[in-house]
Amino acid sequence: MLIYKIFRRPEWDQFRRQGQTLGAPVDLADGFIHFSTAAQVTETAARHFAGESDLVLVAAEADALGSALRWEPSRGGALFPHLYRPLWLDDVVWDKSLPLGAAGHIFPEGVI
Repeated sequence: MLIYKIFRRPEWDQFRRQGQTLGAPVDLADGFIHFSTAAQVTETAARHFAGESDLVLVAAEADALGSALRWEPSRGGALFPHLYRPLWLDDVVWDKSLPLGAAGHIFPEGVI
């Protein structure tokens, strides 16, 4: 099962340079890296990245992240994937631009 992380372009560029990341400021504050499932990622984008362009959507294989990935309740009690270790570049299955359109973010085909 693929899970998704949205990065702002500078965060993504820094992740690529360093080969790993502890996430965005919100991740650092919470002590884990926030991910979303395919069913959750559009709401995540709308809620936390509204009006932002030049984003990058990153996919990772949930099972490959091992025991450091925990499913914990968040919005409305839904279980969200949270990663309790650095995300390594090798964990990334693919990355794609997440442009902003007139009606919101435009997700790559097959994600939602």
